[in-house]
Amino acid sequence: MSDTRNMRPAILALALGSFAIGTSEFAAMGLLPYFAGDLGLNESQAGHVISAYAFGVVVGAPVTSILGAKLPRRRYLAALMAFYGLMNLLAAALPGFAALTSMRFLAGLPHGGFLGVAMLYAADALPRSQRARGAAQIIMGLTIANIAGVPLAGALGQGIGWRWGFALPGVLALISAYAILKLAPRVGGNPDARPWDELAALRNPRVLWVLAVGAIGFGGLFAVYSFLTAAMLATTDAPGWAIPVTLGLFGVGGTLGTWVSGRVTERLGQIRAAFISFAAMAVTQGFAAWVVGDWVLMMLSSFLLAAGAGLVIPLQTRLMDVAGEAQNMAAAMNHAAFNAANGLGPLAAGAALAAGFGWQAPGIVGLGFTAAGALVLWLAIRHERAGAAAADCA
Repeated sequence: MSDTRNMRPAILALALGSFAIGTSEFAAMGLLPYFAGDLGLNESQAGHVISAYAFGVVVGAPVTSILGAKLPRRRYLAALMAFYGLMNLLAAALPGFAALTSMRFLAGLPHGGFLGVAMLYAADALPRSQRARGAAQIIMGLTIANIAGVPLAGALGQGIGWRWGFALPGVLALISAYAILKLAPRVGGNPDARPWDELAALRNPRVLWVLAVGAIGFGGLFAVYSFLTAAMLATTDAPGWAIPVTLGLFGVGGTLGTWVSGRVTERLGQIRAAFISFAAMAVTQGFAAWVVGDWVLMMLSSFLLAAGAGLVIPLQTRLMDVAGEAQNMAAAMNHAAFNAANGLGPLAAGAALAAGFGWQAPGIVGLGFTAAGALVLWLAIRHERAGAAAADCA
């Protein structure tokens, strides 16, 4: 792909798909009180709808990678996004709790495959030295969704019904699928590929180490963010407008942090950029714990939490180097790993709150995850160097 200017419309089409995914995933959390009330659910039951989506992401990452191994990336990405749009529209249209939960699970299936391969596609469109920048452009669709898409879906859900909050990303996804087919170049794909060869990524220790770094290290961000608004409501007298502004600041911070992470990764390399991300996450999570009770500083902490969490970019580009021929699987599993972190972090933070450790607990738990992730990264480097030394001696 030598003419990168011709790829800009295609990257925008892919970023629109990322925007739709971000809107659907995060808006569902804000819509929970509305569909719970409408369907007669308690909070625990309604939470199954959120968990079903995350479980769908984890299951769908390897499945879609195997099924799409022979397809050109353009068709693969368009098909995933069309399926995503349809499942969101069905979630909006079908009656009952069982249908909503099922459709949210099915909507999660294309999540990892689309984002992972879209990042590969965008990265391949740029010179090797700028691959991180291409990957960042796709992820920025997710972060911008927290600025614009999630508030809009929430407003629709509050004003005219929660089903419209799912219908919005469904329509956006179908528009993205059409745009990908029309604008993306007909490149990539291997009709002679053997789908089960994609599973080689899950037998590659270097890939598994990177996935472990993401699954553990990103748990800290989700531990803090999941309880940020609850902590504001419980410990401050923040005005009503502070909560939506806090959520919007998280999106602004994530957009800026992703852009910066792409540049830092290009300049300093993947490993240094990852350690810098861990250091930034530790500082911002510690700050979040320290400022509990001050709603103005808690708003600032929302921005800083997201701005410091650019870990996905160095990890994604690292996977591109170590995954060999199983690029699609590794890229998709990276997003499955982050969704595993999305489950682990809030679970641990919630347990700390239930044990009575107070609203500073999510920040402290976050620091523990971040330190553990940095340790896993250090162990991964040692493992790789030991393997290289053994190969040299053989």
